[in-house]
Order: sequence, then structure tokens, then C-alpha cells
Amino acid sequence: MAVNTYEVMFLIDSNKYAGDPDGSLGEINKILERVGAETLAARPWQDGKLAYPVEGRRKGLHYLTYLKMEGQNLDELTRLCKLNDIVLRHLAIKLDAALVEPMVAVVNGESPTASAEKAATEEKAATEEKAASEESASKEATGEASEEVTTA
Repeated sequence: MAVNTYEVMFLIDSNKYAGDPDGSLGEINKILERVGAETLAARPWQDGKLAYPVEGRRKGLHYLTYLKMEGQNLDELTRLCKLNDIVLRHLAIKLDAALVEPMVAVVNGESPTASAEKAATEEKAATEEKAASEESASKEATGEASEEVTTA
């Protein structure tokens, strides 16, 4: 099955996160590892009071992740999140390929325009390199053809 890129927002129990931040994030990483996800970027997004109680809790930490995984593993991700007592809720959204790089850049603290400029520069260099190699290949082909004409 195809590997897709997802934005996943986890709502984590604030009290458990405050008591053991590394352990809480370790639990999320274990879940992602079990579903075969490759994490592109992750960070705590917002910690605070919730608009309404979720599983009896009034405070929560939103933890934002961008990851690649096979679409068939979404059901397993949901199952593992429901079984885990640290994750109160989660939401997974499939991202369009054009949005992945700028979104990951923002989460990593980079400027999305800088990352887009870097990608454009790399793409331009690759295009120029390809054009140069095609030009040299066509020159070699025409050079060989002209040699054959003069020898005949």
C-alpha cells in the first residue's frame, strides 16, 4: 500500500506529561514505532485549559507530529491510542504532498520561505545538470554520426 504523509495531533493528559515529559513522549513514540511510522517533525504545540472536559480532564497538552506511514496502519494507530492512558484523543489528517515541506519546516523552527527557496534552488540545479548531460549526450551522438559520414 502507498506511504502517505499525515499530520497527527495528540491530546495528552497534562498531569502525566508534567510528571514525566520524556516518558509521555516515549509512549507516543512507541505507538508510532508499532505502526511503522517515520516521524518527520514533532513538538508540543499548546498546553492549557480545554474548552470542555475530555475524559474528565480539564487541561491537556496538544502534541503535533508529522509522519509518514502506510494508510492501512491508521486503524492500528487509533486502536493503540485508545488503549493508551496518556493519549486522551488524537486526530490524523492526510497531507497533500505540496504542503509537507513547508509544514515540517515550520514545526522544526525554520522559515517556510527559506525551505521553499532551498528546494527551488536544488530543483533548478538538478534541472540544469540534467540539461547539460542531455546536451553532451546529443553532441556525442551527432559527433559520432558526422564521423561515420566522413569515413563513408
